[in-house]
Amino acid sequence: MRDFFLKKSSVKFFIVFFIVGVYSCKEVKKENMEKEDDVVVVIEKMPFFKLSLAQWSMHRMVREKGVNPYIFAEKAKKWGFTGLEYVSQLYNPELSKANYSDEAMASFVEKCNAEAKKYGMENVLIMVDGQGELAVSDSAKRKNAVKKHFKWVDAAAAMGCHAIRVNLLGSDVVEEWKKNSVDGLTQLATYAKTKNINIIVENHGGLSSNGALVAEVMETVNMDNCGTLPDFGNFCIKRNNPKDYKDGCAESYDKYKGVKELMTRAKAVSAKSHDFDANGNETEIDYTKMLQIVKDGGYTGFIGVEYEGSILGEEAGIIATKHLLVKASKGVQ
Repeated sequence: MRDFFLKKSSVKFFIVFFIVGVYSCKEVKKENMEKEDDVVVVIEKMPFFKLSLAQWSMHRMVREKGVNPYIFAEKAKKWGFTGLEYVSQLYNPELSKANYSDEAMASFVEKCNAEAKKYGMENVLIMVDGQGELAVSDSAKRKNAVKKHFKWVDAAAAMGCHAIRVNLLGSDVVEEWKKNSVDGLTQLATYAKTKNINIIVENHGGLSSNGALVAEVMETVNMDNCGTLPDFGNFCIKRNNPKDYKDGCAESYDKYKGVKELMTRAKAVSAKSHDFDANGNETEIDYTKMLQIVKDGGYTGFIGVEYEGSILGEEAGIIATKHLLVKASKGVQ
């Protein structure tokens, strides 16, 4: 729907427009009007989603510049976001040192909650890494990995998040991976259900970047609190050099097909970005096309900005991605 203009002349009373969720309304003076009280009301199409910030967008600030990860809420508020997507590994220095004790985890929760409340932000989810492989073939190791995730489920519940994002890493053999994934997710989602927390899987490398396979796993698990987190850009199944991500991808999955397949169980969405052209568009991802797939999937929740580029600084990249999301949303039907 295109923007349109409504002319008001000889205004003798006030008219209040209530536009909920879809449009915003602003008044601007029209030049060369004969009467001073004439205005033009511009009704603008608003995004169908809310904006959250993935903390990974700040990982260089934290790891290389020593920025305190607990200023996440302050930074996100400054940059115009309303939701927070935490990354567990950015807190590892203090948590691992304390062996993820109950006291250390409680302190993490308390600090995050205090900052979110201070800046009026909503805790959305926690992205959990480095807690063991949920799709490993060794059943004992898989069970241990599931248990290691329990503390993050508890933390998410205490922070008012709706989910934790997990990785499906382990076997590289398709049938083994599917079987292991179903078992690991079922164990974890069963526990998480008691805490009212969703377990969501991101396409994050290896077989988890095969949208059809992940969708098949979701159908087999078939639990209301087990779903996906489609990421616009993480569809590299096999890298040329697993130890050097800059060396390129040897096998990739169609990103648009993958997101569409993952949207059937989506409980969160990640807008990945790397580089931008002169018009502010992502150089490898058609954001309007992606957002159309997301909307067609019936999703209206938070979309998390996840800038991973190196040309722009992290702050500039975060803002560029946010602006692109809003701009691209206007082309969605």
